[in-house]
Amino acid sequence: MIQTHELTKYFDHRAVVRDLSFTAPDGAITGLLGANGAGKTTTLRMICGVLTPTSGRVTVDGGTLGALLDHTGLYARLTVRENFEYFGRLRGMSEAAIARRIGEMTAALGLESFAHRRATLLSQGEHMKTALGRAILHSPQNLVLDEPTNGLDVPSVRALRDFLRRLRDAGVCVVFSSHVLDEVRALCDKVVIIDHGRLVAEGAPARLCSETGSASLEDAFVKLTRAEAGVC
Repeated sequence: MIQTHELTKYFDHRAVVRDLSFTAPDGAITGLLGANGAGKTTTLRMICGVLTPTSGRVTVDGGTLGALLDHTGLYARLTVRENFEYFGRLRGMSEAAIARRIGEMTAALGLESFAHRRATLLSQGEHMKTALGRAILHSPQNLVLDEPTNGLDVPSVRALRDFLRRLRDAGVCVVFSSHVLDEVRALCDKVVIIDHGRLVAEGAPARLCSETGSASLEDAFVKLTRAEAGVC
């Protein structure tokens, strides 16, 4: 489980995230939804410890955290397998555990055909799958993803969705950010909507639609963010 408690972040005296509190439970996919510049990436970077909050705190229950904050971070001259081995050792995993998890990851993510290919030669979809495999190699209880489908083709998006559902069903807490409403509706058990760094609403997509009298999550999102801005 991941919780934020009145999380706030200032850059040059400008509040990017303000008093943001929400809970992402285990065994669920929680979507952080907002327009570009709403504060989604800043929030996820504070959850992962990349950024220090100006105030407030983050609680990660379960200890282990995996993160995919972008599709970079792989060593271009190493193969997919070699990248996994390297990051597994950084995590303090035993060689036996690394070998076992590499076998599981290559099978689950469909990496077998390019496991011995250097990262610099990977396609966008292959690169994403490898970066995701690196993030979950140590079997984290909590997983944070920032816009994971950016630049992916339809088959790669579908494969990612299926994999995240399997993690959820295994009891993992999954949090990901997006501004793509179709993606959020297709995946999320819970949605946290933020606007200008503030919490606007949270709950299951169907509940948010019901509470706003909306036929779609898109309509609910527009109504909620307009209300927050004082627009009738």
